[in-house]
Amino acid sequence: MSQTDVILDEKIKHITKEPSKYSVVALNDDVTPIDWVINLLMKVFRHNKQSAEELTMCIHHEGSAVVGTYDYEVAEQKAADAINLSRDAGFPLGFDLEESIWQF
Repeated sequence: MSQTDVILDEKIKHITKEPSKYSVVALNDDVTPIDWVINLLMKVFRHNKQSAEELTMCIHHEGSAVVGTYDYEVAEQKAADAINLSRDAGFPLGFDLEESIWQF
């Protein structure tokens, strides 16, 4: 063996981690009508009517609620779509993204 030969005795471990999920959180305000929120949850986040109504009441009474959990890019796009639709309609409804503690 020459001086330039290298012997690797280490094993490389490949650790793959699933990408984090992000929750879209709807924030309550005193202006946006309940019917608007229900329809928005059905349109953007694909909730059925019952689920949208329950979430809307949770947002109204608790101040916020998780309306969906997605990969980061999807969560970001859905929040942006919901905000844009709300602003276009003249409502200040807000949304935040939070890294989900629940990984699916």
